[in-house]
Amino acid sequence: MFFKIALSVLFCGIALATGETYEGYKIYDINARNAHDKDLLLRLSANEKYDFFDLPKVMGKPARVMIQPEDQHDFEAALNRFGLSYQIINENVGRTIAEEALQNSRVFTPKGGISFAKFNRFDEINAYLEELAVAYPSRVMVKTVGKSYEKRDMKAITITNGDGKKDKKVIFMDAGIHAREWIAPAGALYVIYQLVENFAENAHLLKDYDWVILPVVNPDGYEHTHVQARMWRKTRKPINKNCFGTDGNRNFDFHWGEIGASGMSCAETFMGETAFSEAETIVVRDMMHSLSGRAKFYLTLHSYGSYLLYPWGWTSELPETVDDLDEVAQAGAEAIKASTGGRYTVGSSTNVLYAAAGGSDDYAFAKANIPIAITMELPAGGSGFDPSPAQIEPFVSETWTGIRAMAEKVIAKY
Repeated sequence: MFFKIALSVLFCGIALATGETYEGYKIYDINARNAHDKDLLLRLSANEKYDFFDLPKVMGKPARVMIQPEDQHDFEAALNRFGLSYQIINENVGRTIAEEALQNSRVFTPKGGISFAKFNRFDEINAYLEELAVAYPSRVMVKTVGKSYEKRDMKAITITNGDGKKDKKVIFMDAGIHAREWIAPAGALYVIYQLVENFAENAHLLKDYDWVILPVVNPDGYEHTHVQARMWRKTRKPINKNCFGTDGNRNFDFHWGEIGASGMSCAETFMGETAFSEAETIVVRDMMHSLSGRAKFYLTLHSYGSYLLYPWGWTSELPETVDDLDEVAQAGAEAIKASTGGRYTVGSSTNVLYAAAGGSDDYAFAKANIPIAITMELPAGGSGFDPSPAQIEPFVSETWTGIRAMAEKVIAKY
């Protein structure tokens, strides 16, 4: 099976003609000197016109935000008025996106495989899963677990060691709930590649556990970022005549809509008209509950910022079992630091990043009773969501180092 060369140049042309080009958009890093500055940034982030990529609470990490051309003068004036120092790290996001598309188009995927030198399209990802099921029938099962709003098949892969034992414990992983975070599905694919095609080296991870992986939670949004709007974040179901999509990671029914989510239908963090309003989040919910009792570790991959986050996202309070959560997350951070020198910030979502109720990790932990639930925010590339194709393999290889260490810790504990 030969995958077609990605038609990214053509699709970039479509975006230039009919979609969002991001021409003249700028990305800013803003440095906070103290807690007061952090609070000012939090208030600025309430402006729906400002697309904050990263808003860390920890000192020493800058906030990062993308601003459209018509808002840049007022935005810079506000920063100067508040005395906030900033640096423009990308003068033209549109140019960066065009360069990324060109680089991606030059990579050919070999027969029957997947490439970690480019970002793969959704159909290529599904084809790879099906190819693995054919090549390794005793160890791989692929199942369509649901359909997206636009009727794309959402395929999950179950990976075993082929010993035929039923009802093993499970590690459940997903990625790509936010459309523009392309490195997250790439990270999930690399885990699949390691467990299936590099089985001999990783067999110990499958002795007592099966792995269930849904590599793209938001296929409609993911495809939309390839053909129309690279920085699109949400799902694609229409809300009204002007606004499309819901933030899937604000749509889970645990403290839904309480904090860190917007009720404004055009907002990037729109929580949905109801909890589980989205076909895609229903699929994840149902998978969680189908694995309840067996699943011991839920891991959801996002980007960016190099974080390992655990509940809660709706409050600064910590779960009673926070020591167990922290032990697993720290194992991943330590393994990455030892391997590549990469530094991950570890802690509860609310305390190290920001409050965001309605997230999948909180739901997995509280409602699906999965004892370890962690969100892994992969490293930034370029100015955030735009790592170059050359950065993909180093990033996903580092990610795998952390995931393997966390899995080993979970297997030892449970």
